[in-house]
Amino acid sequence: MTDTLIVNADIVNDGKRFASDVRIRAGRIAQVAASLSAQPGERVFDARGRLLLPGMIDDQVHFREPGLEHKGDFHTESRAAVAGGITSFMEMPNSRPATTNRAALDDKYARAARKSLANHAFYLGATNDNLEEIQRLDPRVACGIKVFMGASTGNMLVDNPQTLDAIFRDAPTLIATHCEDTPMIEANLATERARYGDAIPIERHPYIRSREACIKSTRLAMELARRHDTRLHVLHITTAEELALFQPGPADGKRITAETCVHFLHYSEVDYAKKGNLIKCNPAIKTAADRSAIIAAVNDGRIDILATDHAPHTWDEKQQRYEQAPSGLPLAQSVLQCVLERWFDGELPLELIVEKTAHAPARLYDVRERGYIREGYWADLVLIDAQTPHTVTREETLSKCGWSPFEGTRFRSTVDATWVNGHLAWHAGKLDDTQLGRRLEFAR
Repeated sequence: MTDTLIVNADIVNDGKRFASDVRIRAGRIAQVAASLSAQPGERVFDARGRLLLPGMIDDQVHFREPGLEHKGDFHTESRAAVAGGITSFMEMPNSRPATTNRAALDDKYARAARKSLANHAFYLGATNDNLEEIQRLDPRVACGIKVFMGASTGNMLVDNPQTLDAIFRDAPTLIATHCEDTPMIEANLATERARYGDAIPIERHPYIRSREACIKSTRLAMELARRHDTRLHVLHITTAEELALFQPGPADGKRITAETCVHFLHYSEVDYAKKGNLIKCNPAIKTAADRSAIIAAVNDGRIDILATDHAPHTWDEKQQRYEQAPSGLPLAQSVLQCVLERWFDGELPLELIVEKTAHAPARLYDVRERGYIREGYWADLVLIDAQTPHTVTREETLSKCGWSPFEGTRFRSTVDATWVNGHLAWHAGKLDDTQLGRRLEFAR
């Protein structure tokens, strides 16, 4: 491992922006101070004119391994993530087979250890019949327990009321929920079929996966969490009404927290006309008013974490009719560029973006020694060139699916470099995967 001295950096960390140098030794941050002098054997990296941020910790990705490797795997998707400034990811359980027991968790960790360029952890998935697996889970083994309270991809819906109550009662760690009410969605879909037959327009997606379905399910999750004092994290919030249910202010001390995803900051329902199934996701992208409410909620603290919900599908799969086309977008490679657009537009402070993408995920998931630029922490860093625009092209896409919903989008920044555990894994458009990522550790 090469020790590195990053000089002349414009650092954003712990709510502050300041000029400093950073010394990396044996994969960790050894010093953060001004005017450091290079020592023998150190590589000097000049960061002048660029922003140095803690690497993003993405708490929601679908990398498709095992069982769906034609869409993506730990090798391809982790490289896309690192190119986008993600240094650690938490991966969802709806693979094939689903990650619903300890053996499946261990299998994923073994696979990632051989393939992943980024640091990694995995959720244990809840089902109607694996309560005992949840009850005996070592909280240091999984980042959390994922509960699909609405049917999405992978047939993992938990809809038995007694089982759901018991999961919230007995969960030994954080529960992360996908909140949509399946009976409401099925009724809405039946209405649209009666109207359109097998030619339902994509524009009907946010009315099939409706706001009412999201609100009802989110209310239920919060009710269960309050009943049992469960640590609950509600994923990918999409509606203004749901946001009103959450507490504003700092994330620390909250028992119930919320996340949204970068595409909900970027798109609204008007974009279905141009993007079609490429932006079909669950829950659905909704109105411009919802988008504005989400941005406001990031600012006031009702939204605690920003993530991707990176979920690749092949191009051919996305070209099918509405009902056949799967939901999900490949987003990891452009995530920070996307959210930084809100900074360029004056909608989100840079320090707050760092809080929601790095600091808060580290604290809320109890991630050990990551998420900050601090002496002694692992050197997970991303260098942003905020003066060099970048237009997304299909040819540069690293995700195995081979496309991006952002193709043709001109972002006003570029991810210049990403360090994972002190290793310069991405620089100037090139990957170096000679050193792989590490398993995340949890201080629980």
